[in-house]
Amino acid sequence: MSIENSVIVPAYHEKLNIKPLTTRLFAALGNEGSKKTELIFVDDNSQDGSVEEVEALQKQGYQVRIIVRTDERGLSSAVLKGFYEAKGEYLICMDADLQHPPESVPQLFDSLRTHPFVLGTRYAPGVGIDKDWPLYRRVISSGARMLAKPLTTASDPMSGFFGLQKKYLLQSQTGDINAQGFKIALDLLVKLPLPTNQPIGEVPFSFGVRVEGESKLSGKVIVQYIQQLRELYIYKFGANNLVLFLFFWTILFFYALYKLYTSLF
Repeated sequence: MSIENSVIVPAYHEKLNIKPLTTRLFAALGNEGSKKTELIFVDDNSQDGSVEEVEALQKQGYQVRIIVRTDERGLSSAVLKGFYEAKGEYLICMDADLQHPPESVPQLFDSLRTHPFVLGTRYAPGVGIDKDWPLYRRVISSGARMLAKPLTTASDPMSGFFGLQKKYLLQSQTGDINAQGFKIALDLLVKLPLPTNQPIGEVPFSFGVRVEGESKLSGKVIVQYIQQLRELYIYKFGANNLVLFLFFWTILFFYALYKLYTSLF
């Protein structure tokens, strides 16, 4: 059976998460889904035993492989590397840290059959973020989401759990996609030639806490996101509107932080 679906997982020092993610993913896909799905880890030269871990899983019969990059690093560029090298027409990106539940992947693939782009959303009735997720992460996530609101109608444009039909990536203008951006899903939502008459698919999921490995969030990453927002505002609205939009949404950002803080304490 030929490969129809590809799951891309950017990774750096994620050896301890590779086996549980792989086994849970293929268990969720079931026998038929597993036959037409490949799992690709894109590793930024961790040299932590990740390659050997994937090789052991291959010997057990899992359709999993690893791409080790030695020429560059970065989450967004790793995702794009995996997307372009994937065999499947339907692509999903998820984190290696198990905060994105592998059990939700079949729903995303199902949604991709009728939607050009699908997001795993944390902002839907009945779902939420793990109670143990740190307050500062909640604040950053809510603020980042508010700042992106003018760029897309998606409920969770900050999500790193998303999928798309590969043909739209191949139809995009070479060089348009920012491989250095903090949130690749947001960049793709703004820049891909997605059909305007088809809505974005959204699949609710509950966001967990990291079990193994270390968080990639840092001050540098936040600065990268601000720079990415500036580029996306110019791309969508033109340079003349940039100051107005950033001013307006910065005010709403601080208001959102205040409302979040007062609701929690």
